Amino acid sequence: MPIYEFICENCNYKEDLIRKISEPTIISCPECNGQNFIKQVSAPNFKLKGSGWYETDFKNKNDAKDSKKNDATKKINNKKNREAKCLKKIYSRVF
Repeated sequence: MPIYEFICENCNYKEDLIRKISEPTIISCPECNGQNFIKQVSAPNFKLKGSGWYETDFKNKNDAKDSKKNDATKKINNKKNREAKCLKKIYSRVF
């Protein structure tokens, strides 16, 4: 069953309740017993677990591409640095 946020229009008391979708949206307030304890429209209160969801698989897709590019760039730069060091050693021996 979903969790809904309720607020009382009389005393501004707020509470999250587990309710069936088919249950009435207006119930009595547990704090002041007023009949204006109304269901609010709010963000869903649940967490998707496992793979296949945006949160776990697709959210950081661009970051993963960027990190792969950065790794490739680092490898190329390391290779160029090694080649430059080798050339310096060779030139220092020759000249």
